[in-house]
Amino acid sequence: MRQRHLGQAGGEVSAIGLGCMGMSEFYGASDEGESLRTLARAVELGVSLFDTADTYGFGHNENLLGRFLAEGGAARRAGMRISTKFGIVREAGRYERRIDNSPEYVRAACEASLRRLGLEQIDLYFCHRRNPEVPLEDVIGAMAELVAAGKVGQIGLSEVSAETLRRAHAVHPVAAVQSEYSLWSREPEESVLAACAEIGASFIAYSPLGRAFLTGSLKLDELAGNDFRRANPRFAEGAAAVNRQLVDGLTSFAGRHRASNAQIALAWLLAKHPHVIPIPGTRRPGRLAENLAAADLVLSSAELAELDTLFHPERVAGARYAEAGMAGIENA
Repeated sequence: MRQRHLGQAGGEVSAIGLGCMGMSEFYGASDEGESLRTLARAVELGVSLFDTADTYGFGHNENLLGRFLAEGGAARRAGMRISTKFGIVREAGRYERRIDNSPEYVRAACEASLRRLGLEQIDLYFCHRRNPEVPLEDVIGAMAELVAAGKVGQIGLSEVSAETLRRAHAVHPVAAVQSEYSLWSREPEESVLAACAEIGASFIAYSPLGRAFLTGSLKLDELAGNDFRRANPRFAEGAAAVNRQLVDGLTSFAGRHRASNAQIALAWLLAKHPHVIPIPGTRRPGRLAENLAAADLVLSSAELAELDTLFHPERVAGARYAEAGMAGIENA
């Protein structure tokens, strides 16, 4: 597996990581045994960056990773870099959330994540969403204290503006920004990607396959009743019909390269910026090898431009989240 730097001091990680959220929530029922097999296969294939958050499954996702780490012992831990997040507070059974960035919460959330993960140190700790009512300097200050205490290796921010990133970095080095970025979600290109390059931060791209829509294989009428995509504007009937035409173009492009849609979408991200690390999620071992093969695909500048044009932001229908999901997300 090809490698990329994780911030300025985090060493190297696999060019493609693994987003673990779907193993616990949001995409219908999951199988814990299958999830553990997927994690094991990811390690076998060279994945070293694993992403979770305290809100995924209300702690279940961190517990799952903690179990996997414990079963593998010190050798497994040595080959894995764990990123997790704090800041989104939800009630069971509800999608709505509030954002807590208070220093007291930052410290308490970190301790809880360490317990669930069974770790002495979190490699990369993200502020999941920003609450503008809490001074940024207070948030970063609390995170910096965790670094000084050895409980966190590096800090990151999620879904923030370039301005926020620069302000935060002036308080303490920011190793990474995590935001949605894919062929059909291009907002980071406005300024955040450049700001990351400017300060030496990595950009962790979540939902790089458009929550599976870009794969061309998603059947909307088969989504589980509790699958959050049912309420996502881009998956609504009218928007989906428009977006499906874009995916048809991607399918045609991928066919010319004898690749899958997922491989082209990931290769596009890797080719666009050297500091981008996509973290596609999957709950099945069989999808891993397909996704990771994207690291070896080479796209020319002309091919990148073709994909850029196909998925020009003005051609994509629907917002990327329902209103409740936009809480704490800053403009680029």
